[in-house]
Amino acid sequence: MAEAQKTIALVFDYDQTLSPHYMQDDVLFPHYGIDPAPFWDKCNKLVSEGWDSELAYMHELLNCLQVDGVSNQSLRDLGKGLRFFQGVEELFAELPEECLSEIHKSAGIKLEYYIISSGLKALIEGCSLHSHFKAIFGCEFSEDGNGVINFPKRVISHTSKTQFLFRINKGLLGYDEDVNDHMPDELRPVPFENMIYIGDGPTDVPCFTVMNRNGGHAIAVYNPNDTSGKSFDKCYTLCSHSNRVKYIAPADYRPHSHLRLILKNMISECANKMLSKDLRERQDNTVSAPKF
Repeated sequence: MAEAQKTIALVFDYDQTLSPHYMQDDVLFPHYGIDPAPFWDKCNKLVSEGWDSELAYMHELLNCLQVDGVSNQSLRDLGKGLRFFQGVEELFAELPEECLSEIHKSAGIKLEYYIISSGLKALIEGCSLHSHFKAIFGCEFSEDGNGVINFPKRVISHTSKTQFLFRINKGLLGYDEDVNDHMPDELRPVPFENMIYIGDGPTDVPCFTVMNRNGGHAIAVYNPNDTSGKSFDKCYTLCSHSNRVKYIAPADYRPHSHLRLILKNMISECANKMLSKDLRERQDNTVSAPKF
């Protein structure tokens, strides 16, 4: 039996997408007195020696935090202080009311939200947004017998982020479920055409590419308060030179902003297509009664 396919999924990167700050710089470094510049210099040195960038920063974090007895719960507690672009904290409750009519809702059409980040999952789990997300995918630490973080448990690189788009597409959100299992398109709960990915730059290119190749939607956002222009330049290049995205917008999530208008129209179009598909299927499967 075919899946209902009534879900529209909004999938977000985190750093520079939902927040103008890198999460480590925002809450972790200030709390533990870590100087960001030498920290990232050490990470970059490891990367130049062949390390994956995500493993490099997790390795350096463990070195910096080893005397502090940090647990994953400590990181979640720190996550309460994470800060966001304007309008982010209200966005998730407002979008369904703004974009879905009562007809859409009565047809079972709904929005779901996800985060796929190369940052620390525990920090995001502690933030004020976490309850809005059906799933949060991010890098994780294991803990020793005393509950202290001691080793990278899961690393999500910018290339491996694409795996999680397929997990959402197939509804296989648990790590005990094999995302490589074959699943016919009609059984996938979130077709790519009903998926919107929002990211900020080159690290999101693999996800942008997956969305484009599979009929999904992609938006690149930039920091409107970045006076250097670097944030905008990243997005402009993705749109004008490499055709990775069709839309770029300032990361302003407030009602009536450029980004909010794009999201509203994308979501409404997806929902209307679902209604049209329902109507066609009913018409195609309806046999008229004999006329007398």
